Amino acid sequence: MSDAAAPGFVRVRLDLSYDGKDFSGWAKQRERRTVQGELESALRTVTRSSETFELTVAGRTDAGVHARGQVAHVDLPEALWAEHRDRLLRRLAGRLPHDVRVWKVEQAPPGFNARFSAIWRRYAYRVTDHPGGVDPLLRGHVLWHDWPLDVDAMNAASERLLGEHDFAAYCKKRDGATTIRTLQRLDWVRGADGVITATVRADAFCHNMVRSLVGALLFVGDGHRPADWPAKVLSAGVRDSAVHVVRPHGLTLEEVGYPADDQLAARNRESRNKRSLPGATAIGSGCC
Repeated sequence: MSDAAAPGFVRVRLDLSYDGKDFSGWAKQRERRTVQGELESALRTVTRSSETFELTVAGRTDAGVHARGQVAHVDLPEALWAEHRDRLLRRLAGRLPHDVRVWKVEQAPPGFNARFSAIWRRYAYRVTDHPGGVDPLLRGHVLWHDWPLDVDAMNAASERLLGEHDFAAYCKKRDGATTIRTLQRLDWVRGADGVITATVRADAFCHNMVRSLVGALLFVGDGHRPADWPAKVLSAGVRDSAVHVVRPHGLTLEEVGYPADDQLAARNRESRNKRSLPGATAIGSGCC
């Protein structure tokens, strides 16, 4: 995976959103409907290309997870880009299904890589504890928790998880991948409509990390666990059967952050470095 397009190609950035309900996640899979598969098929069709141009994404989302601010890049032949660049956005709108939209298509700055250039990803998880359930118009994006939730207790527990840690206790292990992440923000706010939104921001996330953290913190909010319990699980460093991975439909990738153009190359090198905590041994590059 290069930080520059090959000679004769142009790196193109795409900003997009999708409703994850009917997708088997981002990553292309045989005989399964995925966001990557739909986008690559549409791109091939509207550019009348005989080959498929592969997309690289900022953060691969699981089945059922939504995105409002996803970012991807694709390397296109210079001649093809010159021919289609001014009409590509409108043509994609006409070809893509209604549950995925591309909002911006532009030539990326030198050194840009949708995955490795990112300095943070911000997710939101939405839940309601209303005794009547979820507003039918929001049912595809909000989880119903059938216990009253104490937002102050969840925020107190969340504070203890911030910083750089090994999140192995909250991640689905993948061979050769580190579970060390820097959790930059984790807080909860109850809106006027009663929907409680968790904002979760980190330099990167490992598999199931956000949904596992939310599951643990909901147990604090409904009084089943004390405020120090999620931090104790984190310190133990192993998966706890009491931590439930909440359903995906409440989760949305809201935004991906990138540094200034002149810092892209340095960020790419940093992202590829193996990470370890003081006194620990690195075990591989991180997953987004």
